[in-house]
Amino acid sequence: MAQGNPRSYDSSRRKAAAAATRHRILGEARRLFIEGGYEATTVAAIAAAAGVAPDTVYATVGRKPVLFRLLIESAISGTDEPVPALERDYVRRVRASTVAQEKLDLYAHAVTAVQERLAPLFLVLREAAPAHPELAHLWYEIGERRAQNMLMFAAEVAATGTLRAGVDAEEVADAVWAMNSPELYSLFVLERGWPPSRFATWLSAAWQRLFLD
Repeated sequence: MAQGNPRSYDSSRRKAAAAATRHRILGEARRLFIEGGYEATTVAAIAAAAGVAPDTVYATVGRKPVLFRLLIESAISGTDEPVPALERDYVRRVRASTVAQEKLDLYAHAVTAVQERLAPLFLVLREAAPAHPELAHLWYEIGERRAQNMLMFAAEVAATGTLRAGVDAEEVADAVWAMNSPELYSLFVLERGWPPSRFATWLSAAWQRLFLD
């Protein structure tokens, strides 16, 4: 009976163990940042919570600003790694649809799912950014990236030919940019106690009333 390659098996086990350690570090870091804020959360505290040495955090993920950036990117993508906008599943579904109402509904539910992960971290970022240049740059970069993504999305909606008279793609982009923000999600869901599903349904309906015939 043929035997598997022991070296290949050991390599696979090491990769799986490394991925599990990285996932654990990211999970504990997220929890600590949200609970205590950026300043109070140290690499040593993250390492202790994850059951590893601080050097393991540095070697696996990097310095604290790098770690925090990765948490933001992971919250946006829904994975442990950043995913370019056009490669995300929900973006592909939106682009594949030819009906404006469906595009808006798909996007409203998708961004709500993103904000469930992102909004608590974004509030930490907003508080810490003024005192940390790397985080200030991240804040600006995420805002600019969102604005560009909204322009692409608005062009997709406008291309269906069903925008209300007097509404153009630029207005759609700006309104969607404001209304899918972590801040608005936080006001409705985190402060007013709306279930995320209610927020997604409201967002979709609001966009349809604002933009479409």
